[in-house]
Amino acid sequence: MAAPSGGVNCEEFAEFQLMSAHASRDRVIKNCIAQTSAVVKRLREEREKNLDDLTLLKQLRKEQTKLKWMQSELNVEEVVNDRSWKVFNERCRIHFKPPKTE
Repeated sequence: MAAPSGGVNCEEFAEFQLMSAHASRDRVIKNCIAQTSAVVKRLREEREKNLDDLTLLKQLRKEQTKLKWMQSELNVEEVVNDRSWKVFNERCRIHFKPPKTE
């Protein structure tokens, strides 16, 4: 991403790069979390029916770990977004003030 320099460029940068990139990454991460949560739920149900299956237990633990990583990634994305907007506001505050989101 190129650094904005001026009124129109700051507005375009905010709308088309920062906002859309963050929304896209957020949507993808949340979609992955939803899919992995469904897999974990299914594996838990199967595990309850068959407590002796160690392969199933191993697969469940693997999916639970993956889910925790994805949830952590969502937290990381929030920090990256906050820092990106902080830098943007420092550089472009005199040219453009983006609308509040959330």
